[in-house]
Amino acid sequence: MKFIIAIIKPFKLDEVREALSSLGVAGMTVSEVKGFGRQKGQTEIYRGAEYSTNMLPKVKIEIAAENSLAPQIVETIQQTASTEAIGDGKIFVLDLASAVRIRTGETGDTAL
Repeated sequence: MKFIIAIIKPFKLDEVREALSSLGVAGMTVSEVKGFGRQKGQTEIYRGAEYSTNMLPKVKIEIAAENSLAPQIVETIQQTASTEAIGDGKIFVLDLASAVRIRTGETGDTAL
């Protein structure tokens, strides 16, 4: 199993969610976050307002996926979230040792 973490621009969330749903991604966790990368001090436009700040609003998506589906998820996020502009975000893929569904006690891929 893989744990995929993607940090993307907030206005791309709905588009990414729809693309992942069409792949068969059954669930994800989404959090509003702030951060910066190489674009420190860069001016960015967010919801029509121009920002010149080090901490920009982003969205963090977390997905637990089967090994076979992970490359497709990463590719879909990368293609869908890209604006070809600085600050588009990052995708991290980690090995996931185990998962347990609380309600049923299922483990591994069946818990996803």
